[in-house]
Amino acid sequence: MKTVRIIALREDRKRLLEHLQDSGLVQVRKTESGKKGFKKIDKSSQMQVFERNVQLTEHALKILDNIVPEKSGMLDSFRGRREVDPDEIGVIASKSGEVISACNKLVELDKLITDNSAEQVKIRSKLDMLDSWKNLDIPLNTTGTKSTAVFIGSLPEEYSEQQIKERLAGENPALECEAEVIHTGHGLTNFVLFVPISQKVMAEDCLRSLGYSRPMSPTSKVPKVKTEQLKAKSEKLKQESEQAEKEIASFAPMREDIKTTQDYFRIRSDKYNVINGLDHSKHVFVLDGYVPESNCEKLEALCTRVCDCVVEFDDAGDDAPVKLKNNRFAEPAEGILNMYSPPGKNDIDPTPILAFFFYFFFGMMFSDAGYGILMVIATGLMIKIFKPDKKMRNNLKLFQYCGISTTLWGFVFGSFFGDAPAVLYNTFTGNEMTMADFFLWPTLDPQKDALVLMIVSIAFGLIHILVGMGCKFIVCIRQKDYAGAFFDTGLWMLMLIGFAVLAAGMAFSPTLVTVGAVIAIACAVGLVLTQGRGKKGIVGKAVGGLASLYDITGYVSDLLSYSRLLALGLTTGVMAQVFNMLSTMMGTNVLGIVFMILIFVIGHVINIGLNALGSYVHTMRLQYVELFSKFYEGGGKEFEPFSLNSKYIKIQEDK
Repeated sequence: MKTVRIIALREDRKRLLEHLQDSGLVQVRKTESGKKGFKKIDKSSQMQVFERNVQLTEHALKILDNIVPEKSGMLDSFRGRREVDPDEIGVIASKSGEVISACNKLVELDKLITDNSAEQVKIRSKLDMLDSWKNLDIPLNTTGTKSTAVFIGSLPEEYSEQQIKERLAGENPALECEAEVIHTGHGLTNFVLFVPISQKVMAEDCLRSLGYSRPMSPTSKVPKVKTEQLKAKSEKLKQESEQAEKEIASFAPMREDIKTTQDYFRIRSDKYNVINGLDHSKHVFVLDGYVPESNCEKLEALCTRVCDCVVEFDDAGDDAPVKLKNNRFAEPAEGILNMYSPPGKNDIDPTPILAFFFYFFFGMMFSDAGYGILMVIATGLMIKIFKPDKKMRNNLKLFQYCGISTTLWGFVFGSFFGDAPAVLYNTFTGNEMTMADFFLWPTLDPQKDALVLMIVSIAFGLIHILVGMGCKFIVCIRQKDYAGAFFDTGLWMLMLIGFAVLAAGMAFSPTLVTVGAVIAIACAVGLVLTQGRGKKGIVGKAVGGLASLYDITGYVSDLLSYSRLLALGLTTGVMAQVFNMLSTMMGTNVLGIVFMILIFVIGHVINIGLNALGSYVHTMRLQYVELFSKFYEGGGKEFEPFSLNSKYIKIQEDK
């Protein structure tokens, strides 16, 4: 990575920044303004306008999706962004005002629907309240006449008219009244009470003691009339909302224009964000940034072609961002690495190693040739048909390579949709044949050869760990930490190799047992003598050296974790065989064949989903926990170039 400084005339700023954004070659670095005669230009107000327009278009698209959802297939998420000609950007810009006006109209219509919906809730609440007063023939807010006081309200128990009178008489025998019950139910009584005007205060006191409450939102209309008015208003609001929804739906043909306009303002916002960080004088501006070393000549040629400018390169420091560069085999695994962390300043790029072991271990866990062939075909078709963007394309290529590995391991384990060929042959012919009979080469059966596969799995695990330790050895050499390379890493590598030779000797040759034991003991002595070198005093050094041997338990634990290679491979095969067995339970008649096809398809789809996910997760764990822990620190910052950060469109590249 190199740092770059571009000095150009202010009048060329717009044109140069647009070309830099199109190229995606440079990551702009914001610097503190300390140069004499230079200052920052505040473009925050313009950025806010662009960002508001982005948010407005996003809101408008959500409104459209709620009313007229966009028709899309299950696989459309793999589809790449729509390519547009560079000249089309000018057309998008010219139409942006019209599109923003349409978005504002959509938001206005959506607000009308939301407000009407809230008003409908209030109307329904009022109608529910009025329903219990529908038999009342006077307005709810009636309080009386010149000679009579009227009380309209509710009591928290169910009463008859006679019971109301009796309760009031019990409170005050002098009270003269007439009661009319309008409605009872759910522990409430709605009633009307008539008393002489002279006894109004007396009646209020008596009713209060009984828990009397007035109606909420009493109206000046008779309940029946008010109910009709509210229903008419509700119907009008409903029609308004339906009309608003139809009007929103009429904007559906503008969906693509809204998307492209959103990207247009997003691109402009990014450009003005860059302008905010540039140093400006009266006549020139200065852009500082990072550029991959391989792109320096390309960047310089671009800048000098666009305008008269000065382009200076220098070595980047330790805080420079990281841009990975790998071949077609390893590049798909860059996403797996970046999910963990980009390489730090002292790291080597582990992507090629990660890629090989990821494909290898995934295939060993999934281990079915039929599933692998399906993965290869499916990912290949999606890449060809949908033409996905680079990130999605790499993800699909990752699973395509995993599918190739799965196919090869399936042939090793003699598995093609489990034991489907043998089951179908035996079912329809009545003869007995095993999967081993279908292959021209010897195969391993995970169920019968479980011990062999366990040993193989741990052997692959040992290789995996040794590769990680070898990377640590290289890192130490590059940092000129020779003691760390030979004593802290080299001795452990030799000890693990010694144990492997010893184990092999126990199975094949006593001579290998001796060789392995000698290597392991010699390395153990070396560790005791060197691992305490950082301690003070002879005792401290001796204790540190002896304590280091305890780390052997960690390596044993790491090796045992590779047993998941056998476990996942065994699970895939057993589940496939179970579904194959279930599919043949109904025989070979017409109904049985239909049942067979149904169970076979559903069962293997389930098996693919569960075990592909399990293989992916556990393979990733082996890389992150077992491999990276041996040498990889991470902590780097990913290279993020100033580019067309669009969501829906991408500019066509020059042929």
